[in-house]
Amino acid sequence: MNPTRIVWRGIKIFSTVLIAAAIGRELLNGWAHILNLPQPIALLGRIALAAHGIEGAIAAVYAPSRGRSPLKYAIYTFFVGTLGLVELFQGQQGSNRPIEL
Repeated sequence: MNPTRIVWRGIKIFSTVLIAAAIGRELLNGWAHILNLPQPIALLGRIALAAHGIEGAIAAVYAPSRGRSPLKYAIYTFFVGTLGLVELFQGQQGSNRPIEL
């Protein structure tokens, strides 16, 4: 397997885990005093959620023109982030070719 592909897969997994953690943290916001998280971490999570939400919206708008389902691709891009948009615009998701930067 191509090293670039391995790195991208790792970034996708890591991004998905962090976004899921940020969502969980926001759901537990009422218990924030119990978790005792420093405010910069909470702020960083909110910024990441907002950025991924914008990326998901962009993916939903452009997915039909690329032959993709808007809802599915928006959710996918929300969790993996910018890499989902790169795949959408290069049309290489599921391909064995590495994505060139």
